[in-house]
Amino acid sequence: MTTAKTLLAVNGRSITRATADGSGNWSVETVLDDQGACCLAADPHNRQVVYAGTNGSGVYRSGDGGQTWATLGPAGHIVKALAVSPHDPDVIYAGTKPALLFVSRDGGQSWHELTAFRRIRGRRLWFSPAEPPDWRPYVQAIAISPTDPQVVLAGIEFGAVVRSSDGGRTWSNHVRGTLRDCHDMKFHASSGDWVYEAGGGGAAVGRGNGRSWRKANAGLAKRYGVACAADPERPEIWYTAVGPSPAKSYGEQAEAYLYRAAGGADWAPIGWQPHPLPQMPIALVTDPAAPGHLYAGLTFGTVWHSADYGDTWQKLPFNLGRIWRTMLVI
Repeated sequence: MTTAKTLLAVNGRSITRATADGSGNWSVETVLDDQGACCLAADPHNRQVVYAGTNGSGVYRSGDGGQTWATLGPAGHIVKALAVSPHDPDVIYAGTKPALLFVSRDGGQSWHELTAFRRIRGRRLWFSPAEPPDWRPYVQAIAISPTDPQVVLAGIEFGAVVRSSDGGRTWSNHVRGTLRDCHDMKFHASSGDWVYEAGGGGAAVGRGNGRSWRKANAGLAKRYGVACAADPERPEIWYTAVGPSPAKSYGEQAEAYLYRAAGGADWAPIGWQPHPLPQMPIALVTDPAAPGHLYAGLTFGTVWHSADYGDTWQKLPFNLGRIWRTMLVI
């Protein structure tokens, strides 16, 4: 079974990097240690270029697949979400805690706050129970349309999913049909007609560059959505991982479920053992260059790989340590 050569995952403190040599032997190392790494994004134009958001040190950039890193800014900010434009590699969006949004248009050398984000109606009601003791909401996900560079979606934990059609100069209120407690949100790799969300309340799917949304929960055993991903070739095939509650979903006995939906059918469970799974697939990743391939990173570092849309699975021979939300395949 073919596997990717490099995987990166964050744990809130550092980044774990697993690399395969030409013989399929894997080595694991810790990089960007003690910088509070909490999110990752790869440049769609060159996946050896990777960005990391940190807990107070802004954004870091690697040009060699995560081996070495350099700091970029915005200094002093807790960066919870990153997205690199599929239209221009110099355009990078960064979402922070508290819930603010920044953009760089020169590859991260300078950053500008998108101040209209502060004026979204209803944001005074945003409130996150995820990170005591301050309870401040934050931007958990940023998604940029692959067909319209001006369309940007931002998901808040906990508060709203909002949409901009002008590159972040103005923003909608909460988009009807989306999940206010956003945990993961992604546009399809090539089709702006499909965008996916997992969050408190289950799963949701958007059409028309994120203009219209509907809940997509038929077949789910539980409604606490954690992660989602979509096949890069067939946008009607997508995946989600859910659990029973925040308290139950991230522990060593998670009672987790991994699902696939195809062609408008209800969700059907997939995986390497009967459900519920004892650990949450906290990060779901598809490979843009390999249709049918799905990687599931579990909370405590195990990674499983399927090359046939989740029908069969292989446990990869390494452990990434604790994974928090984000894993990349490059």
